[in-house]
Amino acid sequence: MKQDAAYFEGKEPVLIYIAKKLKDALRLEDILTAGNIDFGVEADEYRGGVIFRSVRAGAFFYVLPEHVEAAHEVLRRNNYTPFVGEAPTV
Repeated sequence: MKQDAAYFEGKEPVLIYIAKKLKDALRLEDILTAGNIDFGVEADEYRGGVIFRSVRAGAFFYVLPEHVEAAHEVLRRNNYTPFVGEAPTV
């Protein structure tokens, strides 16, 4: 279920996915909710492009550390590749 910022207060949320399109973000919200995963989502910027690099906006999905494995499993079952690694910097 989608949570507000207060849910993550004093904790270190883990980035699990960056949706690059609104349609993708809305679908992922439904998938995570159906999978009983508590998550947060916020708009942020990332760098994209191969030849012409640019700063783009996306929906960044976060969960608490204890829910990362379950969230990754839900993503994989629905043909999403979970984000693993350091959060991108702009």
